[in-house]
Amino acid sequence: MNDAARQDPEPVGSALSDGDLLAALDLGSNSFHMVVARHTLGQLRIVDRLRETVRMAEGLDGKGGLDPVVRQRALECLSRFGQRIGDIPPQRVRAVATNTVRALASPQAFLMPAETALGHAIEVVSGREEARLVYLGVAHAQPPKPGQTRLLIDIGGGSTECIIGSGFDARERESLQVGCVASTRRFFGNGKLTRKKWREASIEVEAEFQQFARRYRSVGWNEALGSSGTIKAIGGICAAMKLTKGAITAEALLQVRDRMLMAGEIDRIDLPDLSDDRRPVIAGGVLVLEAAFEVLGIERMAVSKAALREGVLYDMLGRGGADDPREASVHALTQRYGVDAAQANRVLATAMRLFDRVADAWSLDADARQMLAWAARLHEVGLAIAHSQYHVHGTYVLANSDIAGFSQQDQRFLAALVRTHRRGIPKSAFDALPDRLVPAARRCAALLRLAVLLNRSQENAPLPELQLTADGNALELRLPRGWLDGRPLLRADLLGEPEDMAGLGIRLQTVGT
Repeated sequence: MNDAARQDPEPVGSALSDGDLLAALDLGSNSFHMVVARHTLGQLRIVDRLRETVRMAEGLDGKGGLDPVVRQRALECLSRFGQRIGDIPPQRVRAVATNTVRALASPQAFLMPAETALGHAIEVVSGREEARLVYLGVAHAQPPKPGQTRLLIDIGGGSTECIIGSGFDARERESLQVGCVASTRRFFGNGKLTRKKWREASIEVEAEFQQFARRYRSVGWNEALGSSGTIKAIGGICAAMKLTKGAITAEALLQVRDRMLMAGEIDRIDLPDLSDDRRPVIAGGVLVLEAAFEVLGIERMAVSKAALREGVLYDMLGRGGADDPREASVHALTQRYGVDAAQANRVLATAMRLFDRVADAWSLDADARQMLAWAARLHEVGLAIAHSQYHVHGTYVLANSDIAGFSQQDQRFLAALVRTHRRGIPKSAFDALPDRLVPAARRCAALLRLAVLLNRSQENAPLPELQLTADGNALELRLPRGWLDGRPLLRADLLGEPEDMAGLGIRLQTVGT
């Protein structure tokens, strides 16, 4: 194999053939959804939808634990979903988990059996990434008018996402810890509905929206849209009560609320077009939507049929291409933190050469290559904070920032590579990663370490021929002896590197040729 870097993997969309299937799963706090689409003449056509009420948020306790009954209910649902998509290749399936899994004290304790039940990996996305995906789905289903902005609100079981977008881009994204399941449990846990309790609950929920209301009002919007089950249910109730033709208005929402409060108890709520499945959580949903209308000054909201799962489908099509949001996010981080582009590119080129030498022997795939490439470009972000321990600072930035396009596991993968690209390897460096990602992360970390070492002098002259071979957990690096003798600092670094790299479980030997 020559030193030319292997071409980046094709985006899912460009690799699709006519008739191929894709699947997107939304593991929400109230319901699990799955949508299967067929790629036909460059378009996505929905061929199947599955939805099950799981109510994950009901199983959360105050310490981040999950009730065993709810856990089992979720796993059984995922097993059924997995049967439907068993024949779809893994690269064309994407499952995302949202607020309830984010809230778990030990997400992996749920995710490991969940991935086994589903037969596919499950990503956990941040609230703001969830907001971006919801907006993307709605924008594709109902393309916005050129030059106009829209406010989108999505009320889920455990959280509510608020987005202002233009075109297909989400400009403002917020995620609030209020949702139909969580708010019903929190404010009406005894099943009673009273006006006094409603007023008290409204004050608390409105405070959540007030945190960003001024900013959102200053940006403004031309139209308001709502998505997901709660808002669709309220829109249906408004229509059934002949208050609107399916939209939600401020006046209609108040009438829905008043009729609901007349019931006095959640079990006795009698609203037209309200399903038995939705009745136990509708109070929290109406409460949240009323607060949004009040604080943001919304007068009318149209209802969208699309939501997170459609956004995941379209996001899959864009990955790897010119519109990949992850690429834009990495570029933005390098600009924001003043990364030395020349040095980052030197490390990137070397890392890719090393990767291509050992990818087959180490069973590293295109996803691992892409993550290594991004880590190479971002390994010095921490220098903007301080030179001392800059790899630790960079780790914090990557693990805790809202980075569009990346799941929490993706960010932790990048953070682990940056944390381990120099100095000693802490035993906890890979603890935040799912077990399935740890072997690839350790091996990519070893390659990044070598790429950084080989470019420590920041020379513009190209590196000599690099010969790297892998055999199990052993690496052998061969360098021209004369070139190595002329770089005593590099020689000293390479002599000490085997001791540090042992922390990755990898044995390194450097040979002069």
